[in-house]
Amino acid sequence: MVEEGALLWEPTPDVVRDARITRFMERLGRPVDYQDMWQWSVESPADFWTSIWDYFGVLGERGDGPVISGTMPDAKWFAGTTTNYAENALRGDPDRLAVIFRDEAGSRRTYTLGELREEVGRVRAGLVRLGVGRGDRVAGYVPNIPQALIAFLATASLGAIWSSCSPDFGAPSVIDRFTQIEPKVLIAVDGYRYGGKSFDRSDVVRDIAAKLPGLVATVWIDHLAPGQEDAGRTAVPGGESAGGSARAARESTWQELRAEATGPQFEGAAFEGTQFERVPFDHPLWVLYSSGTTGLPKPIVHGHGGIVLEHLKSISFHQDLGEGDVFFWYTTTGWMMWNYLIGGLLVGATVLLYDGSATHPETGALWNLVAEEGVTYFGTGAPYLIASMKAGLKPVGLERLRGIGSTGSPLPPEGFAWVYSDVKSGVQLGSFSGGTDVCTGFVGAVPLLPIRAGVIPCRCLGALVEAFDPSGVPVVGEVGELVVTRPMPSMPVMFWNDPSGDRYRESYFADYPGVWRHGDWIKILPDGSCVIYGRSDSTLNRGGVRMGTSEFYRVVERFEEITDSLVIDTGRLGQDGRLLLYVTLGEGETLSDDLVSRLRTALRTELSPRHVPDEIHEVPGIPRTLSGKKLEVPVRKILLGTPVEQAANPDAMANPEVLGYFTPRLPLRRDHA
Repeated sequence: MVEEGALLWEPTPDVVRDARITRFMERLGRPVDYQDMWQWSVESPADFWTSIWDYFGVLGERGDGPVISGTMPDAKWFAGTTTNYAENALRGDPDRLAVIFRDEAGSRRTYTLGELREEVGRVRAGLVRLGVGRGDRVAGYVPNIPQALIAFLATASLGAIWSSCSPDFGAPSVIDRFTQIEPKVLIAVDGYRYGGKSFDRSDVVRDIAAKLPGLVATVWIDHLAPGQEDAGRTAVPGGESAGGSARAARESTWQELRAEATGPQFEGAAFEGTQFERVPFDHPLWVLYSSGTTGLPKPIVHGHGGIVLEHLKSISFHQDLGEGDVFFWYTTTGWMMWNYLIGGLLVGATVLLYDGSATHPETGALWNLVAEEGVTYFGTGAPYLIASMKAGLKPVGLERLRGIGSTGSPLPPEGFAWVYSDVKSGVQLGSFSGGTDVCTGFVGAVPLLPIRAGVIPCRCLGALVEAFDPSGVPVVGEVGELVVTRPMPSMPVMFWNDPSGDRYRESYFADYPGVWRHGDWIKILPDGSCVIYGRSDSTLNRGGVRMGTSEFYRVVERFEEITDSLVIDTGRLGQDGRLLLYVTLGEGETLSDDLVSRLRTALRTELSPRHVPDEIHEVPGIPRTLSGKKLEVPVRKILLGTPVEQAANPDAMANPEVLGYFTPRLPLRRDHA
């Protein structure tokens, strides 16, 4: 077992000298000291965020209003300022490689920045013909393909608002999201490929389109059957071909959307500033959504200016990326990491888009892709790193790889150690924690600080993260609630359809007025580093001692026989419950008495007697959201008597079929008390 805090990597003098954050500090005339820089960034937010705007030369018109006014949740940034995300993302040398696209079948396509501008210009013109303008919504039901990026940038260039779902989302889940924002145009694929299989989504798209009030047009991308633009495109529910009167919503293809845009204004570098609608700093850029597992998904709106500044800061200084880098994060368009990945364009990096399974045709698929494309920064979820470790992988060909990012769930110390022993000893591994709510990380890594097993090196620039004890007092060296006590520009500008702001305030500010409560357990160490212990609303409380679930999973999932696990405490306020452990086993494995005994012994000796579960059950799968997060809270509700259909929305889950195995009334496959 790897000791938490074991030193694994230290920046060499060359790494410190060449880091982009070092050049930034030197430009400001500040010492090259991260903690000093972080302290200044949170104590003087107006000066710090102004320096970000100036350092990167953000395109836009700076207003004469204050950089920041008011307090959370009503803080306002850069009053009177106008800018446009797409204008900033598409600037630069037109011959520079901007996008690489790969899929699991081996297809490859590239775009120079000039080619990307041209495609964006064509689609922009097509959207204008459909009546899309400033403030209108464009929805994408699309995988991580170039058309998704192009459609987003075209939408943003108009001052219209983008929102997307991955095509593995079922119709009810998509309808729950898109009906809230009432898009004018829906851009959708006919299907997608995953794990070597094809999935037709034509009927799902028709179902979605029929439920969207105010939809003017559906634009089809022929992803499964390229070139067959007209196949099956007329039978839209309620349309003329269905025997009814003509619907307001018409249909066209992606080729038609872009085909009529001709002329010199759409040729590469000529697509310049006059084609971008500069909008106020907090004008809506996109709508992201909470998981929606326990209620209607929250439609989270971010602004152009806040996202531009946050992603410039984070991707340049924390990921250390810029021109010449290839940036890849394994994600779908339904997860905020897609929005973060494409932010690589803002810093001049080449972004790698990948459509398909992470483990097809084998577990090392992503590592092979990283090697083949010369990726310099590879981001993924912690579960993929653990799966690679358990598979005994030793990736090769990673000469250009400088950084690895991990997010989605806490990465245990063993995962850290595996990266340095079996992947690359000189790489900087950054575990980041943040969320859809801010479309970035609150805490993460930076090239100036060492990497220690299981420890996140720092609080990110501009993020005043603290740990609150139960009485709301900041603590150091103790586990507490993760809170943010000063505003950040990428906090939501609003929730859609929440004119009073009540839903927004209730989501983050109900517990501590004026302070953002994020819902994670965190321990901040004296040197400014920290450890995340999982969601605070799924805490284990044994004998009055609070325990995070991440340390529990670290021990359990180290067993070779176990592929996944879930731990639930059924206790309530003032009433002890039972600690239940659910495990999913590898092929051919059984929950033997020997395995149960070894599990209990490991938890007792490596954690504490309080961590020993009252019961251990085998289940065929652990329920997860579509973005891969374990559903601890809904399972706890089910165990306490909430009906399955009320505890979680199956359309927001990757594997809803496993929920029934957690119903107390149903027998489990194996029970060890």
